Amino acid sequence: MSSHCVTPIEIPAESAIARFYESTDLADAYSINLPMDTITNPEQLASFIFAQQASWIKGLMKIRDALIAGFGLKTSAQLTAHSANRQAGRVSIFKIYSTTEHEIVLGEDDKHLDFRLSVLCPAPVERSGERHLVLSTVVHCHNRLGRVYIFLIAPFHRIIVQAYLRRAACAGWPQASSR
Repeated sequence: MSSHCVTPIEIPAESAIARFYESTDLADAYSINLPMDTITNPEQLASFIFAQQASWIKGLMKIRDALIAGFGLKTSAQLTAHSANRQAGRVSIFKIYSTTEHEIVLGEDDKHLDFRLSVLCPAPVERSGERHLVLSTVVHCHNRLGRVYIFLIAPFHRIIVQAYLRRAACAGWPQASSR
């Protein structure tokens, strides 16, 4: 399997977000192979992934922000400013909700919906020794605005998540330091 191949999968049962919300309006997960010498720290992997933003994604975010500004929802500019003011407890624009040895859960809550992202880097598969990373998302909408919003952005979300993973693989995953 190519190291740049992103595969849609079910949210892994071992992920903290697998059953996070009683009901979800969007739930997806994507897996990508990792080279054996890649770091395994999920927070460092998440930081690396979200640092790989393509210019077309920035353009889509500007359009999104212009469309939602009138609804009182959090814009990416507001989240970026919040992140710059409080670096601790955040990865990119996302709040850190929990971390374990193999997973970091990020997300944000707003008046229309709450979402959680998981970056899961489980132990290597025993037989093959293959390693992979899984980026999962779950969304719970609070109202009609949230449901309309997620309906409109879901196709873009899926393309963007896969693009982040491919760009991270193309950039070369950060390597574990040799001892």
